[in-house]
This record gives sequence, C-alpha cells and structure tokens, in this order.
Amino acid sequence: MSAPDFFRGEVFDVAPRLLGWRIVSEVEGELTEVELNEVEAYNQDDPASHSYRGPRPGNEVMFGLAGLLYVYRSYGIHWCANVVCGPDGFGAAVLMRGGTAVTGHEVMMRRRGRVARLAQGPGNLAQAMAITGEHNGLDLFDPHSPVRLESANRLVPHLATPRIGISKATDRLWRFVPQA
Repeated sequence: MSAPDFFRGEVFDVAPRLLGWRIVSEVEGELTEVELNEVEAYNQDDPASHSYRGPRPGNEVMFGLAGLLYVYRSYGIHWCANVVCGPDGFGAAVLMRGGTAVTGHEVMMRRRGRVARLAQGPGNLAQAMAITGEHNGLDLFDPHSPVRLESANRLVPHLATPRIGISKATDRLWRFVPQA
C-alpha cells in the first residue's frame, strides 16, 4: 500500500494534516494506539534537519518514499519516530512529538513505568509504543506492518509555533498543535 498523495507534498503542508491521525503499534503481540496532537516538520533545506547535509548512513530513510517510518536515536537515549514525506529523493520528515493514548493504556504505562505523559514528547511516544531503530524504514501504510498510520478523516484546526529543542532555524513555525 502507499501513502495518500498529499504525503508527497511539502513537509510544512503535510505536518499539520497529521494532527488527529493515529499511530498504531502491534509490537510483541501488544496493541497500542496514539492520536497525534503535536508534530514538527523538517526537510533538507533546514539546518535543524538530519537531512540538511544530504544522505548518510543513518538518515537515508528520510530520502525514501513518502509514508516510510524514519526512526533515530536522540542524544543516544530516546528513540524518535518520524513520517517521511515529500518527493522521493528529497529528505523530509515529520517528527511525531506527542499524542493522546487511545488504546493500550496499561501496556504504555508498563513500558513507560509511569502514568503521566504516556505519549507526550517524542521519546515518550516511541517508548510507549515500543518503536525502536528496528522499525526504521517500515511502510506505515502496509496493513501488516507492526507500526502504521491510520487516517483521521478530518482536518484539525491548528496553530503553527516554533519548534522545540533545536538551536538552528528556530524562527521557522514548523511545530503544529491543535488550536484550542
């Protein structure tokens, strides 16, 4: 299966459309599901992006087909999950920064060792859903994939704000959250 056509568009257009979508994980026989409520856009023209200096070992998935899962390690500690978008060969992805737990609350609590902020923050989201580097490159639209995306079938009114935790291109309003 392939990603919907809009995933091949500009990353800053794709990112807000992901709000309300669900990321579903069936890892180790345990189902978890999170509704996305915070995302950030990155592309190869962006000095804050992993793709800024071109394809390298570790970031090559960002230059792949729209709808792939790009997973990287942040500060050598946390896994972070991204949705590849844009045209094939152009390094762009949307970081899934956070969401609301929908299915598998008990599983997520066990994985996270806590009740609060189960999937708020990119590292927390990946940990709650057991997404690791092993999942890098998966097709998020393959119904048999252990990690996949499911459409919100609606557009969520959103706000664009500065991205979090970066030191370059801090003026870009490429972080998207639902409008209150």
